[in-house]
Amino acid sequence: MRLARLALLGVLFMGLAPTVMAEPDEAPRQEAESEIEKGPVISQFRENWILGELRNLRQDMMEYRNQMNLLVTDRELEVADKAMGYATNTVTYFFYLIAGAASILALVGWSTIRDLKDNVRVYAEKEMARLTSEYEARLADLERELRKKSLTIAENQEEIERTNEIHSLWLKATKEPSAQAKIELYDRILELRPDDPEALAWKADAALELGEQRWALSLCDRVLEVDEENSHALYQRACAWAGLGEIDNAFTDLEAAIQTSETLRRHARSEEMFRPLHELARFQELVGVTDDSGLAD
Repeated sequence: MRLARLALLGVLFMGLAPTVMAEPDEAPRQEAESEIEKGPVISQFRENWILGELRNLRQDMMEYRNQMNLLVTDRELEVADKAMGYATNTVTYFFYLIAGAASILALVGWSTIRDLKDNVRVYAEKEMARLTSEYEARLADLERELRKKSLTIAENQEEIERTNEIHSLWLKATKEPSAQAKIELYDRILELRPDDPEALAWKADAALELGEQRWALSLCDRVLEVDEENSHALYQRACAWAGLGEIDNAFTDLEAAIQTSETLRRHARSEEMFRPLHELARFQELVGVTDDSGLAD
């Protein structure tokens, strides 16, 4: 119906075209103006019918556009509905998948997880026990080492104090004129350091000053038991043998003392205990006396 109307309108316009547009190219301007002043040749009825058809055609076009808009809107709503359904189904299926996996894990893997947890706890406890034992052993070793070093430091401190006191006693003994006072100082030194060879040898010297040859001999024997080549003890024992009249023993010890320390040769020349030996050739040869006085170098 709509196409028929369009065809009819086309035919009408084609019929009107020679009448409306019949204007010779070479006609004068005056004739053209006279044709225009004459007015349209279309009748009123035909004009009304054309306008009515145009109005109907416009209404049909409007209805067609509305139908197309409605159809497009329906298609868009359908596509949106399908997309929303697809998204909803995807989320639902994903949730079901997670729920199923969690259920399977809860049913099947709970014991495995609990065993794993127990194994981890047991391993951690064993490792902590091992580390604790190791560090306790290290701390014990460190404590023993520190105790040992503390004892060593304390012993060294005591030894330093003892040495300082012995040094002070030696200084007092060298300045003491009395032999008995020297023996007391030497006894104090021996209390701090028992069997000190030097203290025993010098105590024997003080005993000789008091005329105690046997006592000096005993003291020198104690020194020589520890140190057979102690020149001071050999010299003092030679003096003791000379005081007791044991000439051979005196020469034996004096020779050993001089061989050990050459400086004792000079001391022997002026030693009061050896005065009975000065006239003997063996003594003169031993100490290097060349004149009758026995005092020459």
